[in-house]
Amino acid sequence: MSPLPASSSPSLKEQLLTRRMLICIFTGFSSGLPLYVIYQLLPLWLRDQGVGLAEIGFFALVGVPYTWKFIWSPLMDRFSLPMLGHRRGWMLLTQLFLLIAIASIGFLDPQKSIWTIAYLAAPGENHCQTQGIHKLRAKMLARHTKIIRNV
Repeated sequence: MSPLPASSSPSLKEQLLTRRMLICIFTGFSSGLPLYVIYQLLPLWLRDQGVGLAEIGFFALVGVPYTWKFIWSPLMDRFSLPMLGHRRGWMLLTQLFLLIAIASIGFLDPQKSIWTIAYLAAPGENHCQTQGIHKLRAKMLARHTKIIRNV
């Protein structure tokens, strides 16, 4: 009986340090950061600025656009932006909008412009970005790494 051959599959470290996996890791981080800012840091900042608890509780409704994902998902698949390809174009557009929106929130006075902050904090653009990232990951990663990417 011959000994079993050495495993030809790459180690976990080798799989995680590929260019494609690193792109997925960093795009996943950039996708999650706006949600952390909106759901964790924004209520703390609003309370620190003297906004009432009722108004801060209203910010729980900014997650409602996520339930409309079934509407804009087919639209994102149908229409392509004329830059960087189908997925990357949507990701770039939403990333730029998120950058502008989060930076703009910091310059606003919550006592005077709470509705503007609520509009800018609505995570619809972040969910569009996340959707584009998930579809890009599914297309970009090889079949044998799909188990790792879902961990």
